[in-house]
Amino acid sequence: MRKSQKAEQKADHLKRIGLEDQRQSEARSTASGESTTKSGISFKELVLNRENLNLAYQKVYGNKGAAGIDGMTVYELFDYIRENKSELVESVADLTYRPSPVRRVEIPKPDGTKRKLGVPTVVDRLIQQAIAQAMTPVFERAFSDNSFGFRPNRSAHDAIKRVTEFYNQGYHVVIDLDLKAYFDTVNHDLLLKFIRQYIDDEWLLKMIRKFLTSGVMDGQLFQKSEKGTPQGGNLSPLLANIYLNELDKLLSARGHKFVRYADDCNIYVKSKRAGYRVLGNISKFLEKDLKVTVNQKKTKVGSPLRLKFLGFSLGVSAKGTYVRPCQQSKKRVKQSLKKITKRNRGRSLDELFKEINQKMVGWINYYGIGKMKAFIKSLDEWLRSRIRQYIWKSWKKIKTRFKNLIKLGMTRTQARTFDNTRKGYWRTAHSKTLLYTLTNEKLESLGLINMSKRLQFIQNA
Repeated sequence: MRKSQKAEQKADHLKRIGLEDQRQSEARSTASGESTTKSGISFKELVLNRENLNLAYQKVYGNKGAAGIDGMTVYELFDYIRENKSELVESVADLTYRPSPVRRVEIPKPDGTKRKLGVPTVVDRLIQQAIAQAMTPVFERAFSDNSFGFRPNRSAHDAIKRVTEFYNQGYHVVIDLDLKAYFDTVNHDLLLKFIRQYIDDEWLLKMIRKFLTSGVMDGQLFQKSEKGTPQGGNLSPLLANIYLNELDKLLSARGHKFVRYADDCNIYVKSKRAGYRVLGNISKFLEKDLKVTVNQKKTKVGSPLRLKFLGFSLGVSAKGTYVRPCQQSKKRVKQSLKKITKRNRGRSLDELFKEINQKMVGWINYYGIGKMKAFIKSLDEWLRSRIRQYIWKSWKKIKTRFKNLIKLGMTRTQARTFDNTRKGYWRTAHSKTLLYTLTNEKLESLGLINMSKRLQFIQNA
């Protein structure tokens, strides 16, 4: 794939890093996607090619991210490479390179459980990214057209559009598969076997096994990694897709309609009876052949109009099928805004608005493909009331309220009448006085996002 002019300029600048000797720089670009047997070039050369390593550095640096167990940040990576380039490349080439254990990090999930992430060191991320870039072109030719997660030029929006297509074709029943702790249960031997089907390169397979078995540091406790590919590594998304590509192949061979985004897989059929039959067969394959566990409590057979996929559900109107944010997504974003605008946080309005804007711009950009004009209008009104409440509480003293109300256009008599109200904060936020002074336009001029305008901009783009 052709790189952008900006990426080319960065690559030219980074070539002076010289991550490998001149001999390796003559290797063919990884964009060819050819296997060792077809091109005559080993994957060692593809991975350690100058252009590939420079691009890997750009990706790791651009993604930022936290430091691994050694404490090195992405900002220190350039200097480290410059001082240790020869030793680093040589150790990778002769397989003496030893990846560090990943640092265990747990983040809360919406259902109250925690997702386990593994944060590799930045040097490990660099090597993983270089390996992933060399492998990706080969597997892109092998992956299913119904797989969308962690793949170039594919997105969750594309997956949702495919779901809509299937529903319009008459597939009104969905099997919503849920795999229990998928990333933590991938079988290493099976994964390497699946890779070998497409890339039979011993050096590459040994490097991948090194990363798979590098272990985990949970605080001060070291844990062996006998299975799984920890979320957080640059190579993990590709490996996870390679593993579940076996499921994709089975579903395609049986003629099923399906959409998969990483470990989220929905299979579409025309009746519930067919759904339960397919679920039984696929569950046996997943647990027996792929050695992963189907979460029977969360796996469901039902209507796409009620079940959610990637945060969306479908809807049907006289104009046809449409997508919309699911109820859980709408409830969750409102809870987040409620937490941000909690009236005892003591943040300045600038900080508060910045936090709200960061949250809502990303949320609307993602869910903007869905039908939610009425919801956003209602959320806008509710959020402005929350802000008026927040501002009123911040004017703690009567004289402060009096002075600010006058600044906002009230007469001294009007301000004196209202500044000592005994109404509660939420009731006051809905009063005609604050609606008159802290108008929608005034709040927007202070920096509060107008979500309805943002949604309209996204949908008209």
